Amino acid sequence: MLSVGIDLVEIERIKKSVQNPRFCGRVLGGSEYSQLALRGFPVQSVAASFSAKEAFSKALGTGLRGFSMNEVELLREPGGKPYLKLSGNALRIARERNLVFSVSVTHTRAYAAVVVIGQEETK
Repeated sequence: MLSVGIDLVEIERIKKSVQNPRFCGRVLGGSEYSQLALRGFPVQSVAASFSAKEAFSKALGTGLRGFSMNEVELLREPGGKPYLKLSGNALRIARERNLVFSVSVTHTRAYAAVVVIGQEETK
């Protein structure tokens, strides 16, 4: 079984949100926040993180219900490959549905887009 979620967000919309100091703390998970803080919270990357949470919720099939946005973190391996780190209810729901996720991220000056693919985990 495969499930797909996609999201596209306008960078300008996130730029306005980032001006509210509580936005990053509410939306970003701890590791994600730290990675972005080291880079000065580049708005394109914050937008990609936001978009990843939306795309994940679509691939999971719940929408943004049942978990907090900061329980879904868009992180990068040392080589730059993106991955999702789940915690709390997001992790619980994914495990209940026996799903593992892959993520792809891109952005331009105006938009950030993310595709998340959920696949039934084989044991």
